[in-house]
Amino acid sequence: MSTGTLYIVSTPIGNLEDITLRAIRILKEADAIAAEDTRHTQKLLNKFDIHTPLTSYHDHNKEEKAPVLVSRLLEGKNVALVSDAGTPGISDPGYFLINLAIDQKVPVVPIPGATAAIAALSISGLPTDRFVFEGFLPSKHTARLKRLEELTKEERTLIFYEAPHRILQTLDDMLAVLGDRKAVLTRELTKVHEQVIRGSLSDVKKQLEAGSMKGEFTVILQAHQEGADREDISPEEYLKNLMIHRGLSKKEAIAITAHDLDIPKKEVYKIGLTIKEEEQDV
Repeated sequence: MSTGTLYIVSTPIGNLEDITLRAIRILKEADAIAAEDTRHTQKLLNKFDIHTPLTSYHDHNKEEKAPVLVSRLLEGKNVALVSDAGTPGISDPGYFLINLAIDQKVPVVPIPGATAAIAALSISGLPTDRFVFEGFLPSKHTARLKRLEELTKEERTLIFYEAPHRILQTLDDMLAVLGDRKAVLTRELTKVHEQVIRGSLSDVKKQLEAGSMKGEFTVILQAHQEGADREDISPEEYLKNLMIHRGLSKKEAIAITAHDLDIPKKEVYKIGLTIKEEEQDV
């Protein structure tokens, strides 16, 4: 008996009209659809009159559910994997199931479609010939700073995802570590309240603070420009990002600022005193 096929089906990231005709056909013909959130996917199926049985497959049950799905594939059943939005396997648990299927020699077939990262990059106005997708940065502050530090000299356009409750903290960290470089932030792409913010990182942050924090964000940053990144941000702003927004001690912030901007610690200490006085006056 021949094995079934695992279809990796891209679904709309917002506007339901973005689904492809092939994706609709595969979802109708599959024996089962594995979805991150069955309630969310059911809305898509209702829209296109698809009645294929749904089963849940998400980050919390992937180790238990993946072997069950692969056993069905080995029995000759076809399974369509979908995420809540976009292409499965990109910053989601699809990777685990895909690799298990490959290990068992199950055919894995892509059904291409929308991906938030590429959609955002295509309208960014930043170089698209070479880019790197970083996905979500670490949630812990220290780990996030460390990863950004590793990207300071990256010569390709940078693409990140970020959750609404961390977006401002992440932009602060990017400013502190990467400097005030060109940036594009997108939110709710292809949806009714689609938003695209362009400018320097500091400008993007100010515009975002004046608007909505709902929905997941895609952040695209200009690549490292030799001799330009960190010189674009003043010592005062650099120190503020570390001391006030990131909560580092004065000693830690002074040491980092002096090292990163190559200026005397004594000068940075004076700046720190000024910032402290300004905060007390608020």
